[in-house]
Amino acid sequence: MYDELWVAGKCMYKLEPVVADGGELIIFAPHLHEISVTHGKLIEQIGYHVREYFTAQWEKFRDFPRGILAHSTHVRGGGTYRDGIEKPRVRVTLATDLSPETCARINLGYRDPKSICIDDFTNREDEGILLVPKAGEMLYRLAE
Repeated sequence: MYDELWVAGKCMYKLEPVVADGGELIIFAPHLHEISVTHGKLIEQIGYHVREYFTAQWEKFRDFPRGILAHSTHVRGGGTYRDGIEKPRVRVTLATDLSPETCARINLGYRDPKSICIDDFTNREDEGILLVPKAGEMLYRLAE
């Protein structure tokens, strides 16, 4: 549904509230081959990280546009950065046309989109697996 990770990444921050600690969110978009036409070079420089990664190293990142830093943290989600170790709460994996090397460089996981059969993820909510077609359109929250 989205042509760039810049926009497709919103499925992470809209679904993160319903992903368990240590869970994985897979962005399945085999056609996606751009991080961002406009901001891609900057994102490739900084990667995707939790907020504390940037705030703990502010001198290194203070000259980057705040919108780029915010985008990075929204797509990476919550987590910690202590003693030089980043621990995201959720694994974010791209099943896109971006190469494994690009995914590693921007600090996101990689999965070959050809290895995914959508039917394998369908109707498995009782197992803790949620398939969300057109993810990014709605904000999800856990019921009380």
